[in-house]
Amino acid sequence: MVRKVAFANLPNCRRLSNGTVEVIVTTDLGPRILAYRFVGGDNILGLCPPKAKVTTELGDWRPIGGHRLWTAPEAIPRSYVPDDDEIACQKLGPNSLELTQPIETPTDIQKQMIVTLDPTGTGVTILHRITKWGLWGINVAPWALTIMNPGGSVIIPQEPYRSHDEELLPARAMVLWHYTDLGDPRFTLGKRYLRLRTDAALPEPQKIGVANKQGWAAYYRDGTLFVKQFAYLKGRTYPDDGCNCETYTAGNFIELESLGPIHAIEVGQSAEHVERWSLFKDVNIGLTEDSLDAALRPIIRSLPPLK
Repeated sequence: MVRKVAFANLPNCRRLSNGTVEVIVTTDLGPRILAYRFVGGDNILGLCPPKAKVTTELGDWRPIGGHRLWTAPEAIPRSYVPDDDEIACQKLGPNSLELTQPIETPTDIQKQMIVTLDPTGTGVTILHRITKWGLWGINVAPWALTIMNPGGSVIIPQEPYRSHDEELLPARAMVLWHYTDLGDPRFTLGKRYLRLRTDAALPEPQKIGVANKQGWAAYYRDGTLFVKQFAYLKGRTYPDDGCNCETYTAGNFIELESLGPIHAIEVGQSAEHVERWSLFKDVNIGLTEDSLDAALRPIIRSLPPLK
């Protein structure tokens, strides 16, 4: 189920596979999940150019690619602490790995992922854990960011439609950034879904966030559908004016992100956030929102509830 491999120019990776899908993590840095794919198929996760970096007074942070854990709300330099050090990897079972980074300096934050692949099928569960050490607590939210392989579209469900006669109050928050342009052709804003696609010819960034009470979001690329499930906890405070789901693109780069609520984490305490991943192939979403809905609806109904 687990074996050591080299991947993306990183020599110390671990591959989990159940014969249907495989997940590749690295112990050279991170924690990071670098690949999620059908065996013999394309990686649905995206990788960044080796020289890509963000420089702050704390050093160079490299995006690398794949799936990572941050703390929200975003802030410089806290969000961009370099994570190039080797991490600890513990096997918790035949299909589960615990990835633990050294305590960050100077934030005294420690990030951890527990990655568990189902014995059969495509399901993967990722537990994200933020632990605070040092002398003071901190108010942050766990933030799970997944860089996707370009050439596809993020799909975020709208809340169920209700007529004006049925419901007068708003359904949820939708949050825009200063650089968000809803007239940008990469956005498709529909009655049932919000979509954002990549376009290499359009380098200007676009971002949108929502309070996603439906508990899932997806990425579609070349017939493959990636679905991540995550919680919305009613009554809790979420970062970025109430977002638990965000997406960002610039050129070929695109991310699908989920967030937990803000936690007051005291020294020695932790905050956790869980995602559940599933992968589907030979999906045809067609060209309209009706055809997209017809393709997605049975898939979403088939998903087991998030635990």
